[in-house]
Amino acid sequence: MQPDTRKLLTTGAIIFLIGAIAALLMFTVFGGVTKQGPHTNGGWLSLMVAIGCLPTGVLTLLLGLAKLVGNLTRRS
Repeated sequence: MQPDTRKLLTTGAIIFLIGAIAALLMFTVFGGVTKQGPHTNGGWLSLMVAIGCLPTGVLTLLLGLAKLVGNLTRRS
């Protein structure tokens, strides 16, 4: 595995994990969510972090996986 591929996968995983933790905290620690949104300011902040990190993390992971597959098929 090339260093840049490893960096993409690591960065994507970290960003996705931060978003997942923020979403979990929003639903548990910060009072939950109703149709009108989170109940607390911390819940709203967690929602914003989750909305930013989850799609970015998924796309970065997909890019890293595509690069990994491309590297493996090019070697064979």
